[in-house]
Amino acid sequence: MESSFQHRRSSLLRLPLNSTANSQANNLSITLLPDEQDMFRNSSSGALGLLRSLQSRTINANDLTSLSGDSTLLADDIDEADQGRGKTDILFAHFYEVLHAHNNTNDTLDVVQLLAQACQQVVEQLELDIERGVGGNHGTKQRESSVKWLKQEINTWRLLHALYYDRLLLQTDTQADDEMQDGPMLGGSEKEVIQQLYSINAQLREYQLVVDWLEKCYEQKDQANALQSHDRMMAWENTLFQLENLQGAAFGRGHEICKQLDPDAPVREGKPLHALDMEDNLRLGRAIFAAIRNGHIDEALKLCKHFGQTWRAAILEGWRLHEDPNFEQHVAGQSHEKLPIEGNPRRDIWKRCAWLLADSKKYDEYTRATAAVFCGHLGALKSLLHSSWHDLLWAYIKVQIDIRVESEIRGCCMKRYQPMPDEYWNGKMTLEQIFDELSVAKDVSVRDYAQCQLGVIQQHIILDTCGELLQHMCRWLDAVPKEAQLPPHQLRFMAHIVLFMRQIGRVEQQPQQQQAERIIAAYVESLIQRGDPQPIAYYAAGLPNKLQVQLYAKFLTQIDEKRLRQQALDAALQAGLDVEQITRHTVESIRLGSTPPGIQGEPPTGSISAADKRKIQSLEYLIHLVEQRGELLWQANAMMRHYLASNKIECVRQVFAMVPGDVTSQLINIYGALDNLGPREECSLKEYLCYKVYLAGVDSFNDWTRLQQARPQPPQKGTQNSGQAQDNFTERMNAQHKEQTYLSELARWEQKVKEQSKMTTDALFNVLLFPEKGWLNDPFIAKEPENAALLHWENRLLQMEKLRSICLPEIVLLLHEVMAKSRDHPGCIRLADEIADERRQLYKVYTKHKLAELLAKIADTSLQLLNCKLDPWGYPITA
Repeated sequence: MESSFQHRRSSLLRLPLNSTANSQANNLSITLLPDEQDMFRNSSSGALGLLRSLQSRTINANDLTSLSGDSTLLADDIDEADQGRGKTDILFAHFYEVLHAHNNTNDTLDVVQLLAQACQQVVEQLELDIERGVGGNHGTKQRESSVKWLKQEINTWRLLHALYYDRLLLQTDTQADDEMQDGPMLGGSEKEVIQQLYSINAQLREYQLVVDWLEKCYEQKDQANALQSHDRMMAWENTLFQLENLQGAAFGRGHEICKQLDPDAPVREGKPLHALDMEDNLRLGRAIFAAIRNGHIDEALKLCKHFGQTWRAAILEGWRLHEDPNFEQHVAGQSHEKLPIEGNPRRDIWKRCAWLLADSKKYDEYTRATAAVFCGHLGALKSLLHSSWHDLLWAYIKVQIDIRVESEIRGCCMKRYQPMPDEYWNGKMTLEQIFDELSVAKDVSVRDYAQCQLGVIQQHIILDTCGELLQHMCRWLDAVPKEAQLPPHQLRFMAHIVLFMRQIGRVEQQPQQQQAERIIAAYVESLIQRGDPQPIAYYAAGLPNKLQVQLYAKFLTQIDEKRLRQQALDAALQAGLDVEQITRHTVESIRLGSTPPGIQGEPPTGSISAADKRKIQSLEYLIHLVEQRGELLWQANAMMRHYLASNKIECVRQVFAMVPGDVTSQLINIYGALDNLGPREECSLKEYLCYKVYLAGVDSFNDWTRLQQARPQPPQKGTQNSGQAQDNFTERMNAQHKEQTYLSELARWEQKVKEQSKMTTDALFNVLLFPEKGWLNDPFIAKEPENAALLHWENRLLQMEKLRSICLPEIVLLLHEVMAKSRDHPGCIRLADEIADERRQLYKVYTKHKLAELLAKIADTSLQLLNCKLDPWGYPITA
């Protein structure tokens, strides 16, 4: 959707120096007609070629409409309850879609227009809700507040586009540079001189662009309806009636009014008009000035003529630049008829008179201000426009344009001009001086706006001081309490301004880059609270690696659903983030993060707490990429060490189940061969296999224990009745059948126990006799990993050593129990040989207490061997 600003000022947004719109209602300067602007803008052939090529580029506003479809429907369902926040929050997705769809550097200025259009669409929807009264009084107030903010944001985007279009494209045109070297035009007409001035003076063009922007931003408020209730007659009919009926007049008897009705009579005679005519004059003057303030000079002329005061219209024509086209060389084949003269040949006299009128106290403030606009009288404008920052800025810059144009005319045109007062020339100021004046204005509302965030942003955009703007934005971030944030939409606005400045090369120095990154990071944090992965990934991709890892990992730690995790990782991959570092940082943050105990305390034995489930499920992030199988093993091993030390065997099983069963073959495929594994991957793979063997041994022992507890029970003996002489045959047969069934089940059970005992013994011995330096001992590696300090390698070795001292003695006791109940007493004795073996040095993992416990059990086994007529080691006793 094309904005009204583009229709009215297409030259401002798209082609400031090459507009072909011949509309006097869209005047751009206090010294040039619109068609005069067009003529001088087309004077540079180089600029003309550039602008025509740029003009061919168009923006499809329907792109934005298609983007808002689903989100708008979703927001409509909840918008009535949240006072319009749903419709406003669509801007987060809109802005992302615009930037994502236009990532070409050449589309930078088009993106700014699309952002403004996105805001405009939301404003229209909110205003429609306000008209319908959606949400009641509270909802209306909320929507009005949002509309007010968004309109200011739209104005700022338009200012940004207008100024940087000129700065980035027009000011770099080589043809314009060549013309700047030619110097000012001497001896030309007023119109020709100003044509050249605008074409070569970038500062003056920027002044004019700011004036155009301020005129578009102007809101007439109640002035828009100033004349709606009035008829066309405003020719002082009440004064005429009173003068014609002096005898017995019903109006103001004894009140003296002017005796004549020419336009100068009230001032010349020093007597007022009739009170009603004075009110009409004031309302007309207010409406005329409002039209001029809005940039509609021709509208002001129509008002004068419409209400019968043509002399006002004639006065408003006196500022126009003079040019006699009859002095130009005639082209062959054209008629030599005399052409009308353009502008005011006595413009200098008119301007001197206008200055005197604006400086006089005899006229009302609107008449004085209207004349002041065209003669550069700042005092008259300030006295009327003292309560608005935008109005005062418009007054100051209009005066600066007038002074510079008048100075150029008097310096280059071969003509003697009436001198202007010294006060006129002394009013020349720079933009910096103007903003200093606004910051210390008498009116509180002006000072407040000059110091508010929107005022500061607009000021620095006009001054083109990006560095200072970034400093202000960072101060706003610092001013917010630590646990709070700036409003999300303000962060959105600030972040996209920073992104624009970065893309056009205004953020170059290192401190500025850090400030810009900080602002974008703050916006990413606000997006994290919303939870949409694609915008988060997109904006985080514009940050340094360390910062994007921290922020996106923070986002991932807040996701618990598997499907959403997949979407977040896919979005990160599409945005080009360092997914491997992000997922590693995420898993470590969740694994090492302290979780407060639940309301019900620790779960019962064999169950997994919600905090532990969350830690275990975080390993899903490392399963997404096959390239991260080494990292998956590393993090899974770290979790299993922790849970094994905490005696949470169910958690160990869950962690082990998270690792794909073909992890070994996948690692071999990644590194080409098993011998090519890095030190960390090689150690991680062995540690993982150690846990695999350990879990297999523990599970086998649990199966053996359950089987031991499932021993068949013998049938109960039936009680005989003393009164019977002999046993019942049926009962005896039933008892015999039960006995035979029991004996067969017992035989099967004993066979199963024997087989399970063998399997359990082998599984437990696999832990005890694990190859390559033993269970939970790293294999021989030539050197530690390069990032051993970051991996906390020493802590890992200490943890593994501690686990060996905890788990291996328990495995030995389990082995002793299985073999003892299986009556493999010699095997129990041989456990001492395995522990004392110097090749594995298992005795080093024992404390004195645990070693004494084991030796006591072995001694009991030796006693049982002695009772079986064997020696203490299980060998037959020989004579």
